[in-house]
Amino acid sequence: HVQVVESGGGSVQAGGSLRLSCQVSGYTYNTKCRAWFRRAPGKEPEGVANIDLVGTVTYEQSVQGRFTISQDNAENTLSVQMNDLKPEDTAMYYCAVSSRPCALLRGLYDFNFWGQGTQVNVSS
Repeated sequence: HVQVVESGGGSVQAGGSLRLSCQVSGYTYNTKCRAWFRRAPGKEPEGVANIDLVGTVTYEQSVQGRFTISQDNAENTLSVQMNDLKPEDTAMYYCAVSSRPCALLRGLYDFNFWGQGTQVNVSS
């Protein structure tokens, strides 16, 4: 089993920055893809970014150039640095891991383990 715990959410003004972190514990050897998702009120969840074991990253288009995902495989942590935040980034952010490689995944239902989420609020 794998446990996932996020931290680092909060409230900022537009243009500000936040860093979210995620601690992955348990059977971490089986986590081949790690990702951040978000869900804004009244909207469907969407993938923000993901990273595989060798560090290949993929970003959702709206965060490209503003968000940076990273991981520390030795510490089993996943982070996302979010810069130039916009009100539309307001959402609950979730860390998720999958036992399958990122390249084989099609969406959120392919991720086995999820954290409880951390709220990000961006005011204009």
